[in-house]
Amino acid sequence: MKNLSAKILILSALVIAVVSYFIFPSYKNFIDMTLSAFASGDFGVMREFIADYGAYAAAVSFLLMIFQSVAAPLPAFIITLANANLFGWVKGAVLSWSSAMAGAALCFWISRVLGRNAAEKLTSRAGLQSVDKFFERYGTHSILIARLLPFISFDLVSYAAGLTSMRFLPFFIATGVGQLPATIVYSYVGGMLTGGAQMLMTGLLFLFALSAVVVMMRQIYREKHKN
Repeated sequence: MKNLSAKILILSALVIAVVSYFIFPSYKNFIDMTLSAFASGDFGVMREFIADYGAYAAAVSFLLMIFQSVAAPLPAFIITLANANLFGWVKGAVLSWSSAMAGAALCFWISRVLGRNAAEKLTSRAGLQSVDKFFERYGTHSILIARLLPFISFDLVSYAAGLTSMRFLPFFIATGVGQLPATIVYSYVGGMLTGGAQMLMTGLLFLFALSAVVVMMRQIYREKHKN
């Protein structure tokens, strides 16, 4: 009964969101501008878009992060860079980290409640299948490793995790720990970035993530060898 109520609630929210797009011009304009900001791939454009909301800028940024999580795979990093540039790297990191956690939790529960068909429609079948194989390969360490790798979709991992027997709390903790290094790095550098420096920062983050994964894989090897 509880699962049915949750399913009705989530489906109702999704239907309302879609219908509202065609009924309310202001809502449609907001969604169109949001998609345009994401499509630009420029954190400066995203920064200006968020800043335009003045006192509500932080709340808008929070909602944008959740929106990009559900509408995977929109790029989240430009929101993180924009937050750091707009609010300062510490406040920006806290905002980006907490909103990404909320988005990850929502994706997890959407797929947990609605099932694979709904998750595939919100993402892609091929994307979910690739993450499924990643989970099979790395087992209990999958979430933490995936969060450390910048080239694995954050949101696809959240959706795929909801389709497994994994409990929510371990997923949530691994997500919080795994995404923290990248959030800090993006935020710290983001306050000093201009558009042309994004490639350099992405490369540095990749090297950082690769180093973290090497350490993690060594730990997994030692545990298996010990067992």
